[in-house]
Amino acid sequence: MKRLTEELSGNTYPGRGIVIAKSADGKSAVIAYFIMGRSVNSRNRVFVPQDGGIRTEAHDPSQMSDPSLIIYAPVRVQGDVTIVTNGDQTDTIFDFLKEGKTFEEALCTREFEPDAPNFTPRISAVLQTANGAVETKMSILKSDGGCPDRCLRYTFDYPDFAAGEGRFIHTYVGDGSPIPSFEGEPTKVSVTGDIDGFTAAVWQSLNPDNKVSLFTRFIDLATGKEETRIVNKFN
Repeated sequence: MKRLTEELSGNTYPGRGIVIAKSADGKSAVIAYFIMGRSVNSRNRVFVPQDGGIRTEAHDPSQMSDPSLIIYAPVRVQGDVTIVTNGDQTDTIFDFLKEGKTFEEALCTREFEPDAPNFTPRISAVLQTANGAVETKMSILKSDGGCPDRCLRYTFDYPDFAAGEGRFIHTYVGDGSPIPSFEGEPTKVSVTGDIDGFTAAVWQSLNPDNKVSLFTRFIDLATGKEETRIVNKFN
């Protein structure tokens, strides 16, 4: 198991990342989603609240050169399920769940992003809280070694986490050209602190040049009450 803050501080460009965990006191589900950017277009973004979740928005609309792949709703809530993704597959999952279909069925209709030569993976997660558990599924859709014709689909199913533990999946191993995709199972990580301490620790651990926005949420496992924080580099 790795410390989440060390995983983040040791990687200048993990890209976009999802963390699902159980708080150190075992009382809350923990969610974090962050975005990073290297280009002016991808850095020109903020998170804003929307319908119990968030959406991305241009900080300066005059600098937005291409909204595709960077403007989307990373977090949506469908019934008792929270959906977190790095693209518009959030809406695909939302629609499939609303129709009584599954997370896996939704993602079988999608593949990695068409941003050659990187072919950025699509990472997704859904979580439910019941009986004190943080029931989670995570997925990554990635190219087969950079081949644009073959999409590899992986799903990881976690029935619960121990207190202070969770999983972290992100789009890239690190910086590069083309940028190498994440490999393997989501990393087992430790998390600490209340929502404000956790949020501050994650934000401070992200590379200062490349970080753009961070969303965090704690969901009380006994009451379902939510606390949310949003941090934007451009306020």
